[in-house]
Amino acid sequence: MLQTLRIRNLALLEEVSLDFEAGFTAVTGETGAGKSILLGALSLLAGERADKTVIRQGAPACEVEASLYFESPRKIDAVLASLELPPSEDGLVILKRSLPRERAPRISVNGSLTTLAALQRLGEHWIDFHGPSEPRRLLKTNCQLELLDLFARAGAEVAAYQEQYRRWRERVAERQRITEETKLSPDQVEFLRAQLAKIEELELTDEAIDSLERDFQRMNRAQELIDLASTLSDGLAGEDGVETRVAELLRVARQLEGIDAASKPLADRLASVSVELNDLGAEFSSLGQQLQFDPEQAETITARMNTWLELKRRHGRDVAAVIAARDDMRRRLEVQGDLEGTLARLDQEIATAERAARKAAQELRARREKAAKELARTAAKGIAQLGFKKADFQVKIVPLSQLGPAGDCEVEFLFSPNVGEAALPLQRIASSGELARVMLALKTVLADLDDVPLLVFDEVDANVGGEIGRVVGEKMAGIAQNHQVLCVTHLPQVAAQATCHLVVTKDQSKDRAVVEIEAIQASRKARVSELARMLGDRTAKSAQAHAEELLGR
Repeated sequence: MLQTLRIRNLALLEEVSLDFEAGFTAVTGETGAGKSILLGALSLLAGERADKTVIRQGAPACEVEASLYFESPRKIDAVLASLELPPSEDGLVILKRSLPRERAPRISVNGSLTTLAALQRLGEHWIDFHGPSEPRRLLKTNCQLELLDLFARAGAEVAAYQEQYRRWRERVAERQRITEETKLSPDQVEFLRAQLAKIEELELTDEAIDSLERDFQRMNRAQELIDLASTLSDGLAGEDGVETRVAELLRVARQLEGIDAASKPLADRLASVSVELNDLGAEFSSLGQQLQFDPEQAETITARMNTWLELKRRHGRDVAAVIAARDDMRRRLEVQGDLEGTLARLDQEIATAERAARKAAQELRARREKAAKELARTAAKGIAQLGFKKADFQVKIVPLSQLGPAGDCEVEFLFSPNVGEAALPLQRIASSGELARVMLALKTVLADLDDVPLLVFDEVDANVGGEIGRVVGEKMAGIAQNHQVLCVTHLPQVAAQATCHLVVTKDQSKDRAVVEIEAIQASRKARVSELARMLGDRTAKSAQAHAEELLGR
Protein backbone atom coordinates (compact mmCIF):
# COMPACT_ATOMS: atom_id res chain seq x y z
CA MET A 1 0.00 0.00 0.00
CA LEU A 2 0.93 3.64 -0.43
CA GLN A 3 2.12 5.02 2.92
CA THR A 4 3.46 8.49 2.16
CA LEU A 5 3.65 10.77 -0.85
CA ARG A 6 5.78 13.91 -1.14
CA ILE A 7 5.39 16.28 -4.09
CA ARG A 8 7.53 19.34 -4.82
CA ASN A 9 7.13 21.88 -7.63
CA LEU A 10 4.75 19.87 -9.79
CA ALA A 11 2.54 22.10 -11.97
CA LEU A 12 0.90 24.65 -9.61
CA LEU A 13 1.74 22.78 -6.40
CA GLU A 14 4.77 24.00 -4.48
CA GLU A 15 5.16 21.28 -1.85
CA VAL A 16 3.00 18.83 0.05
CA SER A 17 3.59 15.73 2.16
CA LEU A 18 0.69 13.31 2.57
CA ASP A 19 0.17 10.24 4.74
CA PHE A 20 -2.17 7.50 3.53
CA GLU A 21 -4.03 4.75 5.32
CA ALA A 22 -5.41 1.44 4.16
CA GLY A 23 -8.97 1.48 2.85
CA PHE A 24 -10.89 4.08 0.88
CA THR A 25 -9.50 7.59 0.26
CA ALA A 26 -11.66 10.18 -1.52
CA VAL A 27 -10.14 13.15 -3.35
CA THR A 28 -12.46 16.11 -3.88
CA GLY A 29 -12.26 19.75 -4.95
CA GLU A 30 -13.74 22.26 -7.32
CA THR A 31 -13.51 21.58 -11.05
CA GLY A 32 -10.10 22.85 -12.15
CA ALA A 33 -8.73 22.93 -8.60
CA GLY A 34 -5.84 20.66 -9.52
CA LYS A 35 -6.90 17.16 -8.50
CA SER A 36 -5.07 15.88 -11.56
CA ILE A 37 -1.78 16.97 -9.95
CA LEU A 38 -2.12 14.24 -7.33
CA LEU A 39 -2.84 11.65 -10.01
CA GLY A 40 0.02 13.05 -12.09
CA ALA A 41 2.44 12.53 -9.21
CA LEU A 42 1.37 8.91 -8.87
CA SER A 43 1.64 8.46 -12.64
CA LEU A 44 5.22 9.74 -12.56
CA LEU A 45 6.10 7.18 -9.89
CA ALA A 46 4.40 4.48 -11.96
CA GLY A 47 6.74 5.25 -14.88
CA GLU A 48 4.66 7.52 -17.10
CA ARG A 49 6.70 9.65 -19.47
CA ALA A 50 6.74 13.38 -18.77
CA ASP A 51 8.29 16.51 -20.26
CA LYS A 52 9.67 19.47 -18.40
CA THR A 53 6.52 21.55 -18.82
CA VAL A 54 5.20 19.86 -15.65
CA ILE A 55 7.85 21.66 -13.56
CA ARG A 56 6.41 24.55 -11.56
CA GLN A 57 7.33 27.85 -13.16
CA GLY A 58 10.41 29.38 -11.57
CA ALA A 59 11.47 26.11 -9.90
CA PRO A 60 14.70 24.31 -10.91
CA ALA A 61 13.12 20.84 -10.70
CA CYS A 62 10.07 18.89 -9.62
CA GLU A 63 10.35 15.85 -7.35
CA VAL A 64 7.97 13.10 -6.39
CA GLU A 65 8.74 10.55 -3.68
CA ALA A 66 6.67 7.75 -2.15
CA SER A 67 7.05 5.00 0.39
CA LEU A 68 5.21 1.74 -0.30
CA TYR A 69 4.59 -1.05 2.20
CA PHE A 70 4.06 -4.66 1.17
CA GLU A 71 2.80 -6.95 3.91
CA SER A 72 4.06 -9.96 1.95
CA PRO A 73 7.15 -8.65 0.11
CA ARG A 74 8.23 -11.91 -1.52
CA LYS A 75 6.70 -11.08 -4.93
CA ILE A 76 7.89 -7.46 -5.07
CA ASP A 77 11.36 -8.52 -3.91
CA ALA A 78 11.48 -11.00 -6.80
CA VAL A 79 10.60 -8.18 -9.23
CA LEU A 80 13.25 -5.94 -7.67
CA ALA A 81 15.83 -8.73 -7.97
CA SER A 82 14.99 -9.23 -11.65
CA LEU A 83 15.65 -5.50 -12.16
CA GLU A 84 18.92 -5.71 -10.18
CA LEU A 85 17.55 -3.33 -7.55
CA PRO A 86 17.93 -3.53 -3.74
CA PRO A 87 15.21 -5.57 -1.96
CA SER A 88 12.59 -4.06 0.29
CA GLU A 89 13.48 -3.39 3.90
CA ASP A 90 10.89 -5.32 5.93
CA GLY A 91 8.42 -4.76 3.10
CA LEU A 92 9.22 -1.04 2.63
CA VAL A 93 10.04 0.26 -0.87
CA ILE A 94 11.09 3.87 -1.54
CA LEU A 95 10.51 5.39 -4.99
CA LYS A 96 11.89 8.77 -6.01
CA ARG A 97 11.77 10.61 -9.31
CA SER A 98 13.31 13.99 -10.03
CA LEU A 99 12.81 16.02 -13.20
CA PRO A 100 15.32 18.92 -13.30
CA ARG A 101 14.87 21.76 -15.76
CA GLU A 102 18.53 21.89 -16.84
CA ARG A 103 19.81 18.36 -16.23
CA ALA A 104 18.89 14.79 -17.03
CA PRO A 105 16.04 13.16 -15.05
CA ARG A 106 16.92 10.99 -12.05
CA ILE A 107 15.05 7.91 -10.83
CA SER A 108 15.90 5.82 -7.78
CA VAL A 109 14.39 2.80 -6.06
CA ASN A 110 15.50 2.04 -2.52
CA GLY A 111 18.34 4.52 -3.03
CA SER A 112 19.65 2.83 -6.18
CA LEU A 113 19.54 4.64 -9.53
CA THR A 114 17.43 2.96 -12.19
CA THR A 115 15.64 3.50 -15.51
CA LEU A 116 12.16 4.57 -16.55
CA ALA A 117 11.54 1.08 -17.93
CA ALA A 118 12.30 -0.42 -14.50
CA LEU A 119 9.92 2.07 -12.86
CA GLN A 120 7.21 1.03 -15.32
CA ARG A 121 7.79 -2.65 -14.49
CA LEU A 122 7.45 -1.90 -10.78
CA GLY A 123 4.35 0.20 -11.42
CA GLU A 124 2.54 -2.84 -12.79
CA HIS A 125 2.87 -4.44 -9.36
CA TRP A 126 1.73 -1.67 -7.02
CA ILE A 127 -0.77 0.64 -8.78
CA ASP A 128 -3.64 0.32 -11.27
CA PHE A 129 -5.31 3.38 -12.81
CA HIS A 130 -8.95 3.51 -13.90
CA GLY A 131 -9.72 6.82 -15.57
CA PRO A 132 -12.65 8.37 -17.42
CA SER A 133 -11.68 6.49 -20.58
CA GLU A 134 -11.73 3.13 -18.80
CA PRO A 135 -15.43 2.36 -19.50
CA ARG A 136 -14.83 2.87 -23.23
CA ARG A 137 -12.39 -0.04 -23.13
CA LEU A 138 -15.38 -2.28 -22.49
CA LEU A 139 -16.34 -1.79 -26.13
CA LYS A 140 -13.21 -3.64 -27.25
CA THR A 141 -13.47 -7.40 -27.52
CA ASN A 142 -9.89 -7.92 -26.34
CA CYS A 143 -10.67 -6.04 -23.12
CA GLN A 144 -13.78 -8.15 -22.59
CA LEU A 145 -11.74 -11.29 -23.11
CA GLU A 146 -9.08 -10.12 -20.63
CA LEU A 147 -11.74 -9.52 -17.98
CA LEU A 148 -13.29 -12.94 -18.54
CA ASP A 149 -9.90 -14.70 -18.37
CA LEU A 150 -9.10 -12.83 -15.17
CA PHE A 151 -12.40 -13.93 -13.64
CA ALA A 152 -11.84 -17.51 -14.85
CA ARG A 153 -8.33 -17.55 -13.37
CA ALA A 154 -7.29 -18.91 -16.76
CA GLY A 155 -3.73 -17.57 -16.77
CA ALA A 156 -2.14 -21.03 -16.98
CA GLU A 157 -4.46 -22.15 -19.78
CA VAL A 158 -3.88 -18.92 -21.74
CA ALA A 159 -0.11 -19.30 -21.44
CA ALA A 160 -0.26 -22.97 -22.49
CA TYR A 161 -2.35 -22.17 -25.53
CA GLN A 162 -0.17 -19.24 -26.59
CA GLU A 163 2.92 -21.44 -26.46
CA GLN A 164 1.31 -24.11 -28.66
CA TYR A 165 -0.03 -21.43 -31.03
CA ARG A 166 3.44 -19.88 -31.31
CA ARG A 167 5.02 -23.23 -32.18
CA TRP A 168 2.40 -23.91 -34.85
CA ARG A 169 2.73 -20.48 -36.47
CA GLU A 170 6.54 -20.70 -36.49
CA ARG A 171 6.36 -23.93 -38.50
CA VAL A 172 3.79 -22.47 -40.88
CA ALA A 173 6.01 -19.42 -41.42
CA GLU A 174 9.04 -21.66 -42.00
CA ARG A 175 7.22 -23.60 -44.70
CA GLN A 176 6.00 -20.38 -46.30
CA ARG A 177 9.51 -19.00 -46.40
CA ILE A 178 10.97 -22.16 -47.92
CA THR A 179 8.17 -22.34 -50.49
CA GLU A 180 8.68 -18.73 -51.53
CA GLU A 181 12.41 -19.17 -51.99
CA THR A 182 13.20 -19.86 -55.64
CA LYS A 183 15.23 -22.94 -56.39
CA LEU A 184 18.91 -22.11 -56.49
CA SER A 185 20.69 -22.20 -59.84
CA PRO A 186 23.92 -24.20 -60.24
CA ASP A 187 25.88 -20.93 -60.13
CA GLN A 188 24.18 -19.95 -56.86
CA VAL A 189 24.88 -23.35 -55.36
CA GLU A 190 28.53 -23.10 -56.41
CA PHE A 191 28.78 -19.60 -54.94
CA LEU A 192 27.36 -20.74 -51.59
CA ARG A 193 29.74 -23.69 -51.47
CA ALA A 194 32.70 -21.42 -52.24
CA GLN A 195 31.64 -19.04 -49.47
CA LEU A 196 31.28 -21.94 -47.04
CA ALA A 197 34.71 -23.22 -47.96
CA LYS A 198 36.23 -19.82 -47.20
CA ILE A 199 34.43 -19.59 -43.88
CA GLU A 200 35.49 -23.08 -42.86
CA GLU A 201 39.15 -22.20 -43.53
CA LEU A 202 38.99 -20.03 -40.42
CA GLU A 203 38.54 -20.96 -36.79
CA LEU A 204 35.48 -18.87 -35.99
CA THR A 205 35.97 -18.01 -32.34
CA ASP A 206 36.54 -14.58 -30.83
CA GLU A 207 39.88 -15.75 -29.45
CA ALA A 208 41.12 -17.15 -32.76
CA ILE A 209 40.09 -14.05 -34.74
CA ASP A 210 41.69 -11.76 -32.14
CA SER A 211 44.92 -13.78 -32.46
CA LEU A 212 44.79 -13.58 -36.28
CA GLU A 213 44.29 -9.80 -36.25
CA ARG A 214 47.10 -9.41 -33.71
CA ASP A 215 49.53 -11.53 -35.78
CA PHE A 216 48.62 -9.62 -38.93
CA GLN A 217 49.24 -6.30 -37.20
CA ARG A 218 52.60 -7.49 -35.88
CA MET A 219 53.63 -8.88 -39.25
CA ASN A 220 52.73 -5.66 -41.10
CA ARG A 221 54.90 -3.66 -38.73
CA ALA A 222 57.47 -6.36 -38.09
CA GLN A 223 60.50 -4.34 -39.22
CA GLU A 224 59.46 -1.38 -37.11
CA LEU A 225 58.93 -3.66 -34.10
CA ILE A 226 62.28 -5.43 -34.69
CA ASP A 227 64.09 -2.09 -34.85
CA LEU A 228 62.47 -0.91 -31.61
CA ALA A 229 63.25 -4.18 -29.83
CA SER A 230 66.85 -4.04 -31.07
CA THR A 231 67.25 -0.45 -29.85
CA LEU A 232 65.96 -1.46 -26.44
CA SER A 233 68.16 -4.56 -26.30
CA ASP A 234 71.31 -2.61 -27.28
CA GLY A 235 70.47 0.23 -24.93
CA LEU A 236 70.12 -2.15 -22.02
CA ALA A 237 72.70 -4.92 -22.56
CA GLY A 238 74.80 -3.72 -25.49
CA GLU A 239 78.48 -2.79 -25.40
CA ASP A 240 77.67 0.79 -24.44
CA GLY A 241 74.34 -0.03 -22.81
CA VAL A 242 72.99 0.79 -19.41
CA GLU A 243 73.96 -2.64 -18.03
CA THR A 244 77.68 -2.00 -18.83
CA ARG A 245 77.62 1.30 -16.98
CA VAL A 246 75.77 -0.24 -14.05
CA ALA A 247 78.40 -3.01 -13.92
CA GLU A 248 81.11 -0.36 -13.54
CA LEU A 249 79.10 1.30 -10.79
CA LEU A 250 78.65 -2.09 -9.10
CA ARG A 251 82.44 -2.53 -8.92
CA VAL A 252 82.69 0.84 -7.19
CA ALA A 253 79.88 -0.19 -4.80
CA ARG A 254 81.76 -3.36 -3.89
CA GLN A 255 84.87 -1.28 -3.14
CA LEU A 256 82.72 0.88 -0.85
CA GLU A 257 81.41 -2.28 0.80
CA GLY A 258 85.03 -3.37 1.49
CA ILE A 259 85.63 -0.12 3.37
CA ASP A 260 82.17 0.17 5.02
CA ALA A 261 80.28 -3.10 5.53
CA ALA A 262 77.09 -1.12 6.27
CA SER A 263 76.80 -0.29 2.55
CA LYS A 264 76.49 -3.97 1.56
CA PRO A 265 72.66 -3.91 1.24
CA LEU A 266 72.94 -1.02 -1.20
CA ALA A 267 75.55 -2.85 -3.25
CA ASP A 268 73.35 -5.94 -3.30
CA ARG A 269 70.39 -3.90 -4.59
CA LEU A 270 72.58 -2.47 -7.33
CA ALA A 271 73.65 -6.02 -8.22
CA SER A 272 69.96 -6.97 -8.53
CA VAL A 273 69.39 -4.03 -10.87
CA SER A 274 72.33 -5.18 -13.01
CA VAL A 275 70.88 -8.70 -13.29
CA GLU A 276 67.41 -7.33 -14.12
CA LEU A 277 68.81 -5.06 -16.83
CA ASN A 278 70.69 -7.99 -18.35
CA ASP A 279 67.50 -10.10 -18.36
CA LEU A 280 65.48 -7.30 -19.94
CA GLY A 281 68.05 -6.86 -22.69
CA ALA A 282 67.96 -10.60 -23.43
CA GLU A 283 64.13 -10.64 -23.52
CA PHE A 284 63.92 -7.68 -25.92
CA SER A 285 66.47 -9.41 -28.12
CA SER A 286 64.39 -12.61 -28.05
CA LEU A 287 61.24 -10.64 -28.88
CA GLY A 288 62.93 -9.15 -31.92
CA GLN A 289 63.86 -12.64 -33.16
CA GLN A 290 60.29 -13.87 -32.70
CA LEU A 291 59.00 -11.03 -34.89
CA GLN A 292 60.91 -12.29 -37.87
CA PHE A 293 58.22 -14.06 -39.95
CA ASP A 294 59.35 -16.44 -42.67
CA PRO A 295 57.79 -15.83 -46.14
CA GLU A 296 55.52 -18.89 -46.00
CA GLN A 297 54.15 -17.95 -42.57
CA ALA A 298 53.61 -14.36 -43.68
CA GLU A 299 51.74 -15.53 -46.79
CA THR A 300 49.46 -17.76 -44.71
CA ILE A 301 48.61 -15.00 -42.25
CA THR A 302 47.95 -12.52 -45.07
CA ALA A 303 45.69 -14.96 -46.91
CA ARG A 304 43.67 -15.77 -43.76
CA MET A 305 43.35 -12.08 -42.91
CA ASN A 306 42.13 -11.25 -46.43
CA THR A 307 39.55 -14.02 -46.13
CA TRP A 308 38.35 -12.68 -42.78
CA LEU A 309 38.06 -9.12 -44.13
CA GLU A 310 36.06 -10.33 -47.13
CA LEU A 311 33.70 -12.31 -44.89
CA LYS A 312 33.17 -9.30 -42.65
CA ARG A 313 32.31 -7.12 -45.65
CA ARG A 314 29.80 -9.66 -46.93
CA HIS A 315 28.18 -10.98 -43.77
CA GLY A 316 28.71 -8.66 -40.80
CA ARG A 317 31.15 -6.97 -38.51
CA ASP A 318 31.73 -9.71 -35.95
CA VAL A 319 32.21 -13.45 -35.52
CA ALA A 320 28.56 -14.04 -34.53
CA ALA A 321 27.28 -12.49 -37.77
CA VAL A 322 29.58 -14.61 -39.92
CA ILE A 323 28.59 -17.76 -38.03
CA ALA A 324 24.91 -16.91 -38.57
CA ALA A 325 25.57 -16.44 -42.29
CA ARG A 326 27.43 -19.76 -42.42
CA ASP A 327 24.55 -21.60 -40.74
CA ASP A 328 22.04 -19.99 -43.10
CA MET A 329 24.07 -21.04 -46.17
CA ARG A 330 24.34 -24.58 -44.85
CA ARG A 331 20.57 -24.69 -44.31
CA ARG A 332 19.85 -23.36 -47.81
CA LEU A 333 22.10 -25.98 -49.37
CA GLU A 334 20.54 -28.73 -47.26
CA VAL A 335 17.05 -27.63 -48.28
CA GLN A 336 18.02 -27.60 -51.95
CA GLY A 337 19.35 -31.09 -51.56
CA ASP A 338 15.99 -32.43 -50.39
CA LEU A 339 13.35 -29.75 -50.98
CA GLU A 340 10.42 -32.15 -51.26
CA GLY A 341 11.52 -34.10 -48.21
CA THR A 342 11.91 -30.91 -46.20
CA LEU A 343 8.41 -29.71 -47.13
CA ALA A 344 6.91 -33.10 -46.28
CA ARG A 345 8.61 -33.06 -42.89
CA LEU A 346 7.36 -29.57 -42.22
CA ASP A 347 3.81 -30.52 -43.25
CA GLN A 348 3.87 -33.29 -40.68
CA GLU A 349 5.23 -30.98 -38.00
CA ILE A 350 2.60 -28.34 -38.85
CA ALA A 351 -0.23 -30.86 -38.53
CA THR A 352 1.09 -32.09 -35.18
CA ALA A 353 1.53 -28.55 -33.86
CA GLU A 354 -1.94 -27.52 -35.03
CA ARG A 355 -3.56 -30.47 -33.26
CA ALA A 356 -1.77 -29.52 -30.05
CA ALA A 357 -2.84 -25.88 -30.43
CA ARG A 358 -6.48 -26.85 -31.10
CA LYS A 359 -6.52 -29.12 -28.06
CA ALA A 360 -5.15 -26.30 -25.87
CA ALA A 361 -7.72 -23.91 -27.38
CA GLN A 362 -10.57 -26.32 -26.58
CA GLU A 363 -9.43 -26.60 -22.97
CA LEU A 364 -9.23 -22.82 -22.72
CA ARG A 365 -12.68 -22.38 -24.30
CA ALA A 366 -14.21 -24.87 -21.88
CA ARG A 367 -12.88 -22.88 -18.94
CA ARG A 368 -14.15 -19.64 -20.47
CA GLU A 369 -17.63 -21.04 -21.12
CA LYS A 370 -17.97 -22.15 -17.53
CA ALA A 371 -16.70 -18.81 -16.20
CA ALA A 372 -18.89 -16.77 -18.61
CA LYS A 373 -22.11 -17.97 -16.96
CA GLU A 374 -20.83 -17.21 -13.47
CA LEU A 375 -19.46 -13.79 -14.47
CA ALA A 376 -22.74 -12.82 -16.15
CA ARG A 377 -24.76 -13.86 -13.10
CA THR A 378 -22.49 -12.08 -10.60
CA ALA A 379 -22.08 -8.92 -12.69
CA ALA A 380 -25.84 -8.70 -13.29
CA LYS A 381 -26.39 -8.48 -9.53
CA GLY A 382 -23.91 -5.61 -9.27
CA ILE A 383 -25.46 -3.82 -12.25
CA ALA A 384 -28.90 -4.14 -10.68
CA GLN A 385 -27.60 -2.49 -7.51
CA LEU A 386 -26.38 0.42 -9.65
CA GLY A 387 -29.89 1.35 -10.81
CA PHE A 388 -30.69 -1.19 -13.53
CA LYS A 389 -33.34 -3.18 -11.71
CA LYS A 390 -34.52 -5.06 -14.79
CA ALA A 391 -31.32 -5.06 -16.82
CA ASP A 392 -29.99 -8.10 -18.60
CA PHE A 393 -26.26 -8.77 -18.82
CA GLN A 394 -24.79 -11.71 -20.71
CA VAL A 395 -21.32 -12.97 -21.55
CA LYS A 396 -21.45 -14.74 -24.91
CA ILE A 397 -18.70 -17.02 -26.20
CA VAL A 398 -18.34 -16.67 -29.98
CA PRO A 399 -16.50 -19.57 -31.73
CA LEU A 400 -13.97 -18.70 -34.43
CA SER A 401 -13.42 -20.68 -37.61
CA GLN A 402 -9.66 -20.24 -37.35
CA LEU A 403 -7.25 -20.27 -34.44
CA GLY A 404 -6.09 -16.84 -33.36
CA PRO A 405 -3.61 -15.46 -30.83
CA ALA A 406 -6.30 -15.58 -28.11
CA GLY A 407 -7.70 -19.03 -28.93
CA ASP A 408 -10.56 -20.45 -30.98
CA CYS A 409 -13.19 -18.07 -29.62
CA GLU A 410 -13.99 -14.46 -28.83
CA VAL A 411 -16.19 -13.05 -26.10
CA GLU A 412 -18.99 -10.52 -26.39
CA PHE A 413 -20.64 -8.67 -23.52
CA LEU A 414 -24.36 -8.18 -24.18
CA PHE A 415 -26.48 -5.70 -22.26
CA SER A 416 -30.07 -4.56 -22.09
CA PRO A 417 -30.80 -1.74 -19.63
CA ASN A 418 -34.58 -2.15 -19.86
CA VAL A 419 -36.96 -5.05 -19.40
CA GLY A 420 -38.41 -6.47 -22.57
CA GLU A 421 -35.52 -5.38 -24.80
CA ALA A 422 -33.13 -7.89 -26.34
CA ALA A 423 -29.57 -7.85 -25.01
CA LEU A 424 -27.25 -6.37 -27.63
CA PRO A 425 -23.48 -5.78 -27.80
CA LEU A 426 -22.40 -2.93 -25.53
CA GLN A 427 -21.19 -0.71 -28.36
CA ARG A 428 -24.68 -0.76 -29.92
CA ILE A 429 -26.75 0.37 -26.97
CA ALA A 430 -24.75 1.58 -23.96
CA SER A 431 -24.48 5.28 -23.14
CA SER A 432 -21.44 6.66 -21.32
CA GLY A 433 -23.27 6.55 -17.99
CA GLU A 434 -24.40 2.98 -18.57
CA LEU A 435 -20.87 1.95 -19.58
CA ALA A 436 -19.43 3.52 -16.43
CA ARG A 437 -21.82 1.57 -14.23
CA VAL A 438 -21.23 -1.72 -16.06
CA MET A 439 -17.47 -1.23 -15.73
CA LEU A 440 -17.79 -0.43 -12.02
CA ALA A 441 -19.87 -3.55 -11.46
CA LEU A 442 -17.27 -5.67 -13.25
CA LYS A 443 -14.41 -4.04 -11.33
CA THR A 444 -16.21 -4.87 -8.09
CA VAL A 445 -16.51 -8.52 -9.14
CA LEU A 446 -12.88 -8.71 -10.27
CA ALA A 447 -11.30 -6.70 -7.46
CA ASP A 448 -10.61 -9.74 -5.29
CA LEU A 449 -8.73 -11.36 -8.17
CA ASP A 450 -6.45 -8.36 -8.70
CA ASP A 451 -3.35 -8.51 -6.49
CA VAL A 452 -2.24 -4.92 -7.27
CA PRO A 453 -2.52 -3.22 -3.83
CA LEU A 454 -3.49 0.33 -4.92
CA LEU A 455 -6.45 1.01 -7.25
CA VAL A 456 -6.90 4.60 -8.46
CA PHE A 457 -10.32 5.62 -9.81
CA ASP A 458 -10.50 8.96 -11.61
CA GLU A 459 -14.12 10.10 -11.84
CA VAL A 460 -15.47 6.66 -12.79
CA ASP A 461 -18.67 7.80 -11.09
CA ALA A 462 -19.22 10.44 -13.80
CA ASN A 463 -22.71 10.51 -15.31
CA VAL A 464 -24.34 8.99 -12.22
CA GLY A 465 -25.87 10.66 -9.20
CA GLY A 466 -28.60 10.55 -6.59
CA GLU A 467 -29.22 7.22 -4.91
CA ILE A 468 -26.94 5.49 -7.41
CA GLY A 469 -24.11 7.68 -6.14
CA ARG A 470 -24.51 6.15 -2.70
CA VAL A 471 -24.29 2.65 -4.18
CA VAL A 472 -21.14 3.67 -6.10
CA GLY A 473 -19.64 4.75 -2.78
CA GLU A 474 -20.59 1.42 -1.24
CA LYS A 475 -18.92 -0.39 -4.14
CA MET A 476 -15.74 1.63 -3.60
CA ALA A 477 -15.81 0.88 0.10
CA GLY A 478 -16.34 -2.81 -0.70
CA ILE A 479 -13.32 -2.90 -3.00
CA ALA A 480 -11.36 -1.14 -0.24
CA GLN A 481 -11.84 -4.15 2.03
CA ASN A 482 -9.07 -5.91 0.11
CA HIS A 483 -7.31 -3.02 -1.65
CA GLN A 484 -6.22 0.50 -0.97
CA VAL A 485 -8.57 2.66 -3.04
CA LEU A 486 -7.99 6.27 -4.13
CA CYS A 487 -11.00 7.83 -5.85
CA VAL A 488 -11.29 11.30 -7.40
CA THR A 489 -15.00 12.12 -7.18
CA HIS A 490 -17.53 14.94 -7.50
CA LEU A 491 -20.26 12.97 -5.71
CA PRO A 492 -20.78 13.71 -2.01
CA GLN A 493 -22.51 10.33 -1.65
CA VAL A 494 -19.20 8.68 -2.66
CA ALA A 495 -16.88 10.97 -0.68
CA ALA A 496 -18.89 10.55 2.51
CA GLN A 497 -18.15 6.82 2.60
CA ALA A 498 -14.37 7.23 2.45
CA THR A 499 -12.30 6.62 5.56
CA CYS A 500 -9.77 9.23 4.42
CA HIS A 501 -10.63 12.49 2.65
CA LEU A 502 -8.25 14.77 0.72
CA VAL A 503 -9.40 18.19 -0.47
CA VAL A 504 -7.63 19.97 -3.33
CA THR A 505 -7.95 23.75 -3.47
CA LYS A 506 -6.58 26.45 -5.76
CA ASP A 507 -5.80 29.89 -4.36
CA GLN A 508 -5.74 32.63 -7.00
CA SER A 509 -6.02 35.59 -4.62
CA LYS A 510 -2.38 36.58 -5.03
CA ASP A 511 -0.10 37.19 -8.01
CA ARG A 512 0.25 33.49 -8.68
CA ALA A 513 -2.12 30.52 -8.51
CA VAL A 514 -1.22 27.98 -5.83
CA VAL A 515 -2.66 24.48 -5.40
CA GLU A 516 -2.87 22.90 -1.95
CA ILE A 517 -3.90 19.41 -0.79
CA GLU A 518 -5.18 18.87 2.73
CA ALA A 519 -6.34 15.79 4.63
CA ILE A 520 -9.61 16.61 6.45
CA GLN A 521 -10.84 13.25 7.79
CA ALA A 522 -9.78 14.19 11.32
CA SER A 523 -12.15 17.17 11.36
CA ARG A 524 -15.86 16.42 11.08
CA LYS A 525 -16.57 20.12 10.65
CA ALA A 526 -14.22 20.30 7.67
CA ARG A 527 -15.78 17.21 6.09
CA VAL A 528 -19.31 18.54 6.57
CA SER A 529 -18.24 21.81 4.97
CA GLU A 530 -16.69 20.06 1.96
CA LEU A 531 -19.66 17.74 1.46
CA ALA A 532 -22.03 20.72 1.72
CA ARG A 533 -19.99 22.47 -0.98
CA MET A 534 -20.32 19.39 -3.18
CA LEU A 535 -24.09 19.46 -2.52
CA GLY A 536 -24.26 23.03 -3.80
CA ASP A 537 -23.61 25.54 -1.00
CA ARG A 538 -21.29 25.06 1.99
CA THR A 539 -23.09 27.89 3.84
CA ALA A 540 -26.63 26.57 3.37
CA LYS A 541 -28.09 24.89 6.45
CA SER A 542 -29.97 22.37 4.34
CA ALA A 543 -26.76 21.35 2.58
CA GLN A 544 -24.94 21.09 5.92
CA ALA A 545 -27.76 18.97 7.35
CA HIS A 546 -27.64 16.70 4.29
CA ALA A 547 -23.86 16.44 4.65
CA GLU A 548 -24.26 15.47 8.32
CA GLU A 549 -26.77 12.84 7.27
CA LEU A 550 -24.42 11.42 4.64
CA LEU A 551 -21.60 11.15 7.17
CA GLY A 552 -23.97 9.66 9.73
CA ARG A 553 -24.85 6.85 7.35
